[in-house]
Amino acid sequence: MLDVFLLIILLICVITDIKNRKIYNKVIYPALLFTFIFHFAVSGWTGISHSFLGFLIGFSILLIPYFLGGMGAGDVKLLGLIGAIKGGAFVFQSFLYIALIGALMAVLIIVFRRGIFKSILYYFASLRGGVKLPGGISRGSLTATYPYGVAIALGAVVGMAIEGTLLPW
Repeated sequence: MLDVFLLIILLICVITDIKNRKIYNKVIYPALLFTFIFHFAVSGWTGISHSFLGFLIGFSILLIPYFLGGMGAGDVKLLGLIGAIKGGAFVFQSFLYIALIGALMAVLIIVFRRGIFKSILYYFASLRGGVKLPGGISRGSLTATYPYGVAIALGAVVGMAIEGTLLPW
């Protein structure tokens, strides 16, 4: 049941992150409260402590990138919510997938944003013709932001698929 709940929350967060570049507290906080209540109802204090520990692990993983300005607060809270729902081991494992997917997204955005791909092609074509054109990646493309909530959601889904809980039916 919590896996379906997590997938719904991830879908909502991906949509709002792509559309508005925000992951809303009005989605995260009620989901977090529901998660804590659910774990307490099912497993008592053990369940809520397991859930809270998962939240702390997920939250703390992205805290330093947030403080350095490389990430939004919604991304940090979303990973904390994933930890609260699935536990600390899951959130740590899925963070590896999140980092890989996020890095791939960043490279693709750098390459395809603002005609950089075309500039690189022109640069190599000019070298072939014996003319050296100024080329490279502009500073603006390196500071471009993107909705990291997508990478978080995809990494969690990959983690669920590997765990075997992606399709709960």
